[in-house]
Parts: sequence; C-alpha cells; structure tokens
Amino acid sequence: MDKYYKLTVAGLQRDLKICPVSDHLDIASFIMFSDVELTVRCAEELLKLAPEFDVLLTAEAKSIPLAYEMARQSGKPYIPVRKGKKAYMTDPVCVNVKSITTANVQTLYLDKKDLESLRDKRVLIVDDVISTGMSLKAMEEFVEKAQGIIAAKAAVLAEGEAADRTDIIFLEKLPVFPK
Repeated sequence: MDKYYKLTVAGLQRDLKICPVSDHLDIASFIMFSDVELTVRCAEELLKLAPEFDVLLTAEAKSIPLAYEMARQSGKPYIPVRKGKKAYMTDPVCVNVKSITTANVQTLYLDKKDLESLRDKRVLIVDDVISTGMSLKAMEEFVEKAQGIIAAKAAVLAEGEAADRTDIIFLEKLPVFPK
C-alpha cells in the first residue's frame, strides 16, 4: 500500500507519495506539473520573499512551470537550463550535476546567447525542491560563467538538511524518510 506525506504549502494542502530513492532513503514526491492552483500560489508567495531581480533561471523540467508563473506575475524573463544539447543551440555552455532524484551525472546546457543575457543581471535562481543543492550549484556555475549576480536562490521546498541552510529562500520544509 502506498504511503503519503501531508504537505501544506502556500495555504494549500497536498498528499505527496513517499518514493524510494535508495536502499536507505525515501522521499516525498513533490510534482507541480498539472497543479495550476499550487503553481500560481507558490509563485506568488516566493515573489513576496524574493529580493529585486532582473531574470529568473531554472533547471529543466519540474521547476519550469514555477519559473514561468513567477515570470508572468513579475513581468521578468525566465531562462530554463536544458538537460540536453539542442540543435538550435549556438555554442552551448555546459555544467555537470548529480542530483538526489537522478541515477547518473547529468550535463546541463545553456545556449551561449542565454548565458550572455545573464551578464551583469541580478539572477533569481528558482527550483521546486532544494535537497542536496547540486542542481542549485550547477545553476550558480552558469551565473558565475556569465558574470551575473546571484540575487537569491529560491525554492518551494527545502528537503532534509537543506532546510537548515541560511543562503536560500523557501516556503516550507520537507522531511526525508530514512529506512
């Protein structure tokens, strides 16, 4: 029988399915895809906490709806870092990342034009969940390569030990479930 964790975030309650990520750890699966109400409310609440910024940066794919909605509400552009090199990319820049929910090291790509658009800009890095912080670190590397300014790092949820970090903005803590 499936187990669930009851989460309240941005005034909304959701039941998150508990899923194994290793022999020793389960996590609560937070998926914003298809949940328009949750995406809109979380974007609204994160924007209240965010400092001034010029552009949003997020990693493909789960946090794209959040970044889009934050861009829509703020009137600022957003740029998604891609998980694969696309044919339309001109001279893409890449960074490697290993996250808790992915089995292997991934390479993230950003078109050189998008990278250059971050230069001297205040960049708000956005993710759905910060756990190990590795995806965040990869996005920080892109901002540094671009000579941009990290305005803040924000997520809907801080999972496990990430909730103890003082360098991130988040709406709620999300526990992990050791076995």
